Amino acid sequence: MTQTRIYVPLDADGVRRLAADREVAGTPVEAFAVTERLERMLPSGDEEEWEYAALTEAFEAADERRGTTVAKRVVLAADVDPTWVTSRAGTALSAVQLSQPLPLSRVVSLHVDETAGDEGTDDLLWYDVTELDEVLRLL
Repeated sequence: MTQTRIYVPLDADGVRRLAADREVAGTPVEAFAVTERLERMLPSGDEEEWEYAALTEAFEAADERRGTTVAKRVVLAADVDPTWVTSRAGTALSAVQLSQPLPLSRVVSLHVDETAGDEGTDDLLWYDVTELDEVLRLL
């Protein structure tokens, strides 16, 4: 079965809700993924470059969510059924939305700033989904 990798920006409260509820609730769930728009804007890219671009846009969205608060950004990566994913027009190149809540069972990893207030994507920490409790301790 084909899967689509998505990236979902979360704040600390969103990570806590994920741990408690075992899902990212709400419909639509805002996320980022490799889209046709992204591929057209980076025509010489490959899948790895496009996924990194989508991850970067997800971190930019996480940065906007924290506003002026000095906090660590978190982006989760998940593999979902492609039928759940639709593009969001007029926004970031990789912006998509999910038609249903995202269960924890679909999450594969969490990416976290090394230091609160970090910007960019140079110093990201990577955690397997099984390390969700460790990510909670970091926040």
